[in-house]
Amino acid sequence: MSEEQDSSQNNLDRAAQQGEMSWPMLPHERNWNRKSLFVVLMVAAAATWCYIIGEYVGYYLPLWPGFFAMTAGAMIGMLLVTLAVVPTSSRFGVDSIKAAVPQFGANGWVITVALQYLSIIGWNALLLIFFGRSVSRFLNAVGLGDESLADIVVPIGTVVACALVFIILRRGTTGLERVAMWLFFFIVGVGLFLIIVIFVQKSDELATAVPAYATGKQIDFQFGIEIALVSLLSWWPYIGSMTRMARSPSIAAAPSMLGMGLPVPILSFVGLAAILVLETSDPSGWMIQVGGNLFGALALLFVMAANFGTATAGLYASTVGIKAVPKLGRIPWNFALMISILPVVFIGIFFPNWVFDNFGTFVAYIGVFFAPLCGIQIVDYFGIRRGRINIRGLYETGSESPYGYWFGINPAAIIGMAGGVVTYLYLLDPISYSVNDPFPIIGASLPAAAIAAVAYTIVTFAINKPLNKGDYTKH
Repeated sequence: MSEEQDSSQNNLDRAAQQGEMSWPMLPHERNWNRKSLFVVLMVAAAATWCYIIGEYVGYYLPLWPGFFAMTAGAMIGMLLVTLAVVPTSSRFGVDSIKAAVPQFGANGWVITVALQYLSIIGWNALLLIFFGRSVSRFLNAVGLGDESLADIVVPIGTVVACALVFIILRRGTTGLERVAMWLFFFIVGVGLFLIIVIFVQKSDELATAVPAYATGKQIDFQFGIEIALVSLLSWWPYIGSMTRMARSPSIAAAPSMLGMGLPVPILSFVGLAAILVLETSDPSGWMIQVGGNLFGALALLFVMAANFGTATAGLYASTVGIKAVPKLGRIPWNFALMISILPVVFIGIFFPNWVFDNFGTFVAYIGVFFAPLCGIQIVDYFGIRRGRINIRGLYETGSESPYGYWFGINPAAIIGMAGGVVTYLYLLDPISYSVNDPFPIIGASLPAAAIAAVAYTIVTFAINKPLNKGDYTKH
C-alpha cells in the first residue's frame, strides 16, 4: 500500500473513532478499486444464509431448475439494489441511508434507518447463531463433547463472535477491508469443497430427488425466483456503506452486481442440493456425515469464517446507518457499534432459534418493504431528477433543507411505499406463502417495486413539483 493510501486510510480510521462516519467520504479517502470492492462485497455475500436460501428453493424445485431460478432471481434483485443505491453512494461517498434522503426527505431516516436496523439485526443474528452452532459441531467432530454441548456453546459462541466483530470494527473500514482479504480464500475454498463433496457422495440421489412441495407448475419456478430476489434485496442496507468507498459508479457497478449477486446462488446451490438428499441445509449438520470427521471439521472452520466476514460487514453497515440519524451523528463510533451489536447478543443468548424458525417469513418481509423502496429510488434518480442530487441538502435537516418537504417527510414516498407494500401482500402472504394471480407469472417483488414507482411519480408531479417541494424546480 502506498504512502498516500496509508495516509487516507489513517484519516478514515480517525474519522471512525471520532464519530464522523456519517459525513460523505472525500475523494482522497475513497481508495477502494474494483478488486478491493469486489473482494469485500463477495465476502459479505458468501455466508451460511445462502444454504438456508437454497433450502427454501429446494422445497419447490429440483437441483438444476432451482439453481437457474436462484441465479435469475439473485441477479434481478441485485440489479434493483444497485440501481437504487450505488449511483448516489459512489458519486458522493454516502451510505444507503443518506442516498435515500432525496426521496424520503430530511427526516425520512425514520423509515430507512428502521428498515436497515431491523433487517441487519435479523441477518446477523442468523449468522452469528450459525457461527455458534458451527463451533458446537466442530467440538463434536474433534471429540470434545456431544450434541448436548450445543445449549451452552451456541450462546457463548455468539457472544464471542460479537466481541471479535466489535474489536475488528473499532478501526472502521480498515478492519472491514483487512478481514475481507483474509477471508476471501477461505470462502472460495469452502464453497468449492462443499459442492464437490456433496456431488461425489450423492450424485445418484440428486438426479432423482423430488422437492417436498413441488406442484410441477410454473408457480414452483416463480417461488424459486422470488426467494432469491428478496434475499438480494436485503443487500440494500449493506451496499451503500461499502460502495461509497469507490470513487465513481463506473468503479462500483460491476463489483456490486458480481461480488454480491453471484456468490448467493452459487453457495445456495449447496443448500439446495443438501435439502434434496440430506433433508437439512445446515452444513454443520451434514458435513461430518458426508465428509467424515476430518474434512467435516475443516469445512466447519471455513463456514465459521464465512459467517464471521458477513456479520462484520453487516454490523459495520448498520453502525454507519445509526450515525446517519441526526441526533446520533456525533456519538462516538464505538458507542454506535455497541448499539448495533447488543441486540444480536440478546437474541443469541435468549432466542437462538427464533430467526431460524421464522426464516421464510423474515425473507418475505424483506421483499415487502425493500422492493417498493428500490422502485421509488430508481424512478426518482433516473426518471425524475436525472441524476441531479444536492449533496449539501442531504445533511440539512431544517425547514430550509431542499429535501424538507412537509416536516421533513416526502408524502410521495409514503404513498409509494404503501402502494408497494399492499401490492406485495396481495400477491404473496409472507406468513402462509399463499398467493394470488398474477404471482405465478410475475412474482411479488417486481410488481411491488413498479406500483411504488408509479404512485411516487404521480404524487411528485401532482403535488411536489407544482409546490416547489423536493428540489425539483431546476430539473
